[in-house]
Amino acid sequence: MITNISAPKKKIWLILVAVLLIGLYVFFAAPNLNPLYADGAIFWLVLITAFTVIMNISSFKLIHYTDDRGKPAIKFDKGQKINKSAIIIVVTLWALFILANIIFNPIFFWKSYRDQMVEPEAKKFTEEVAPIDLSQIPVVDKELARTLADKKLGEKPSLGSQVELGEPTIQSVDGKLIWAVPLRHSGFFKWISNMSGSAGYITVSATNLKDVKYIADYKIKIQPDSYFLHDLARKVRFSSGIFSGITDYSFELNDEGKPFWVVTTYKNTIGYSLPEANGVIIVDAQTGSSQKYTLDNIPKWVDRVQPEDYIMNQINNKGKYVHGIFNFSNKDKYKTSAGSNIVYNDGNCYLFTGITSVGVDESATGFIMVDMVTKQPILYRMSGATEHSAMQSAQGKVQDLGYTATMPLILNLYNEPTYFMTLKDSAKLIKKYAFVSVKDYMIVGVGDTMNEAKADYAKTMNDISDKPNLGKGEEKVQLEAIGTVDRINFTIKGDQTFYSFTMTEKPGVIFRANLTSSAKLPLTMKGDNIKIKYTVLDDTLMDVSEFNNLSM
Repeated sequence: MITNISAPKKKIWLILVAVLLIGLYVFFAAPNLNPLYADGAIFWLVLITAFTVIMNISSFKLIHYTDDRGKPAIKFDKGQKINKSAIIIVVTLWALFILANIIFNPIFFWKSYRDQMVEPEAKKFTEEVAPIDLSQIPVVDKELARTLADKKLGEKPSLGSQVELGEPTIQSVDGKLIWAVPLRHSGFFKWISNMSGSAGYITVSATNLKDVKYIADYKIKIQPDSYFLHDLARKVRFSSGIFSGITDYSFELNDEGKPFWVVTTYKNTIGYSLPEANGVIIVDAQTGSSQKYTLDNIPKWVDRVQPEDYIMNQINNKGKYVHGIFNFSNKDKYKTSAGSNIVYNDGNCYLFTGITSVGVDESATGFIMVDMVTKQPILYRMSGATEHSAMQSAQGKVQDLGYTATMPLILNLYNEPTYFMTLKDSAKLIKKYAFVSVKDYMIVGVGDTMNEAKADYAKTMNDISDKPNLGKGEEKVQLEAIGTVDRINFTIKGDQTFYSFTMTEKPGVIFRANLTSSAKLPLTMKGDNIKIKYTVLDDTLMDVSEFNNLSM
């Protein structure tokens, strides 16, 4: 028998609990609340759906009764009706969201996909890109920058137990190309004990393996994946971007070395598709204060605004829809090659990538360089090897050593477009350097130093190309020194013997001499006075042409 019918008295509590859970989610997940973005729209759709379900469930009446065996039981009142209007509204909203994603696709808007990136300006590579000094070539890639920064961190055991390395970012600071690596708290309890911030950052020169510095002048208080309001994404959302599209967080230094986080803001060009960078939010890594900028007033020290994946997608869309959506013959279609690099030219930061015809992946038809702030593209039309082909060619030159090539840079060398890359061993350490011709990837130069690789490259090009005496007009300044031998040893390469030694008067510099330069080399010992003539190969390696042991 039925004993009573209870009204849904707990509706208010369900609503309060739901509001509390939503508030906690918004605080910790820091979602985009703008329904004009896909993630914001999904947030509101899920919220409205959940609210509708809760309201319908909470309005049901429960019937308390005693069953035939005399035991108490509960059931829903079958006469209670659900709110069909609310359900229709929810279903309609979901249908509109799905429809928007279907409509705004390349089938109907292929011109918008193709034209999101403007038509690139065609230029001649050797006229636009100036020849570069070998000492200014960036030889340190992201992987090696992290390794060198980790080694520097290991020199300070007390610091290494408190922090971990963040994501390295390449940038130009006061005219010098460096990798900046922030130090982050290694866990919650480390954050609790150092809430003023982690202990600075590490800089790694992109051109000099030995130039690694720990900078302790600044505290990094705001960090990715940190806690509460010290978390970067949360800080950006609640200070400047709760209704903005934000992406691509990068750690950058101004010209005085002060650390900031540069966060790209974006808007969708059509519907929920084709995101387009429209500015940045710059966050002071020490204090958390932030400032929003449009593309027109971004500080000059900011190197990167355009996300790399945005640029690559836009280049590929331009090539894919060059003649519309139904270009089944692939006429004039192109795509980016399987790699890209960040390069600097005249102080500006660019994304550089090769382009190949669709269906062809062994030869490039040109290269595109896109300004990472303005998104202005430049096209260099030239046929040649792709980055991947050049890497394989360089590796083939040292296949007996098992070295692997890094993603190459493209340089103007001998007035020819040339790939440059390093060759690493299994420990990811640089062992050799390589130059590969873009036009003919059979022309390869490899050496233990960049100067040796450059000389080998010129020799190979002289042997098999139509440019005789390439590089032979370059004069090398010969220097002279007198000093005391500090250390000396020899290595044998093929049928040649080389002696490497250091001098007390020139710490940190290695001199290398072929045995043919002097019969006194095998008899030379530590403490002997010597006189030498040499040329500079790089900052730390000298090539000795004349050797005389004054102690003999």
